[in-house]
Amino acid sequence: MAKVIQTSKSGSLQLSPNFYLAEFLVSNTATRLGLDNAPDPLAVQNLFKMAELMEKIRKLLGDRVVVVSSGFRSPAVNKAVGGSASSDHMRGEACDFVCNGFGTPLQVSHAIVKSSINFGQLIQEGSWVHISLPGGKHQRQVLTARFANGKASYTEGLV
Repeated sequence: MAKVIQTSKSGSLQLSPNFYLAEFLVSNTATRLGLDNAPDPLAVQNLFKMAELMEKIRKLLGDRVVVVSSGFRSPAVNKAVGGSASSDHMRGEACDFVCNGFGTPLQVSHAIVKSSINFGQLIQEGSWVHISLPGGKHQRQVLTARFANGKASYTEGLV
């Protein structure tokens, strides 16, 4: 069972020393379309694990600020953003992020891959990095995404 560290003044649950639940729930798409993006209790438990993984990544990157751009997505939000029907985001098991203070998403990806940090899947998505929790169908799978005509294609490794 995950331990609540504290809550912020805004009421957001602190998942780890540097990450709050609210960071993993922000969705401009949900706001714009009026979609509910509230996680269920299992997704919240997974987000505690995701925050632990992100703490390891933050430490690896010199304790620089890591900005989460997408964490949990409700099925409606996931569909609206064109996410995979089996997306780890819908279970709170994935996170898209940047660490501009460290370098480009490609540089961040290389640092993670060279480390001993355990993850499920890492995708260098051009302007951000996608990472998922270990323990699912992927173990340290590394991909590079390419986008054309609104569709993504994936290449093994970092390109």
